[in-house]
Amino acid sequence: MLKSIKSTSTSMILLGVLAVVVGIIAIAWPNVTILALVILFAIYAFMDAGLQAARAFSSRSAGPVFGHLLLALISLAAGVVALVWPAPTAYVLVIVVAAWALVGGVVEIVAGFGSGETAGTRALFIISGLVSVAFGILLFARPGVGAVTLALLFGLYSLIYGFSQITAGVQVRQLGKSFQPLTELRNAA
Repeated sequence: MLKSIKSTSTSMILLGVLAVVVGIIAIAWPNVTILALVILFAIYAFMDAGLQAARAFSSRSAGPVFGHLLLALISLAAGVVALVWPAPTAYVLVIVVAAWALVGGVVEIVAGFGSGETAGTRALFIISGLVSVAFGILLFARPGVGAVTLALLFGLYSLIYGFSQITAGVQVRQLGKSFQPLTELRNAA
């Protein structure tokens, strides 16, 4: 058990340190972060193309084969476009995040007016929904600035997440030191 706690705390601390480093890089070089996100999207698209092609050739009938091959070609094209034209790809990614924030915010506001929740929970839904809607509108209004803003927010999130993981890892390690094995407790009784 003590070994498990120590390995858990160590992994939490290492994950936290990695997140802090990523956060610092994202804040120091937001344009590099944007490019990295575009490259990650391209990698995702290429992986999806490969998986769709594999699904196509594992289908037993012609209908799914054609559909999966078409999806594979679309994903392959999306990956190539992302690598050849990273700036427009970043723009489109910002627009997708803007739409996501806008729709998600509206859904949160509607959920805030739903019944069955406490007043505090409803207020949190409404406030977070309003923030999401405002964020979505700002991204739609200024997508170029929005890309840099997303990179900076990603960096800030990574820093906060990293420091929370480091803190939690240290606390888990300290908690593990206060444990006594069950054999010692049985012998004491």
